Amino acid sequence: MNALRRPFPLGPRGQLLVAFAVAGALSYWFLGLSMSGLLPAPGAADQLGAFFGAALHPAVDYEASWVPEGAPPFLANVGRAMIETLLLAAAAMSFAILLSIPLALWTSTSFWQRQSRGAAGIARKSKLGRALLPFMRLVIACMRSVHELLWAVVLLAAFGDHHFLAVLAIAIPFAGTLAKVYSEMLDEAPTDSSEALAEAGLAPGFCFALGRLPRALPDMTAYTFYRFECAVRSSAVMGFFGFPTIGYYLKLSYENLYYREVWTWLYALIVLVLVFEAWSAKLRRRWVAR
Repeated sequence: MNALRRPFPLGPRGQLLVAFAVAGALSYWFLGLSMSGLLPAPGAADQLGAFFGAALHPAVDYEASWVPEGAPPFLANVGRAMIETLLLAAAAMSFAILLSIPLALWTSTSFWQRQSRGAAGIARKSKLGRALLPFMRLVIACMRSVHELLWAVVLLAAFGDHHFLAVLAIAIPFAGTLAKVYSEMLDEAPTDSSEALAEAGLAPGFCFALGRLPRALPDMTAYTFYRFECAVRSSAVMGFFGFPTIGYYLKLSYENLYYREVWTWLYALIVLVLVFEAWSAKLRRRWVAR
């Protein structure tokens, strides 16, 4: 008689948590991390206090003792930088959406499905789809695997300081991410409508466009709004490369130790993100929830 095997004391989730804990401990040891690294360096406590103390008194005017004649008021400059940040994000997202739509279709399994089905009742892909799918998925994986900051470094080093390069630096990885998520949403969309159209004799392209795409469109729209919020933050960070967004002025203020100005720029970014998030949430409730 075979002895009864004892079940492993940890289930799959427990084993995964243990694996993460072991990986974290090994990383902690390998990198030589220490909790003392969280403590401020000697003499830095006063500077740290001054920085966070300035959060309670953000600047409404320039902190510099000398301001060039004809310079715009400080708050007007803040407003202009907020608009510049939003415009750069909008341009990048528009370009990313245009790039991602064909990429999403070409990497969606459902887009390449033929009307006929195999012996197991599973829709078969066309020959072109079987040939193109792996290559296009590799393309969007390469696009999204490189962060927008690295794209900015490469493009600016190669072509110089131009606004369109900042748009491309954000649009390329965002297009790859949008294409991947869009294609997955298309493949996971309910198939009852497209199957009904196929049984009525419509061609596979019409079944996809009229049956599957409308079912996935609400989720695709909601995700697009979320990525737009991310683009606003990325647009602000592009200021560290010299573009006149919020990050550019924040960097200048920090380098000059104008901490009150720094907090004004941080608050401007927070307000911009929160206002846009509230606006996009309203649009999602109005359009997507239908």
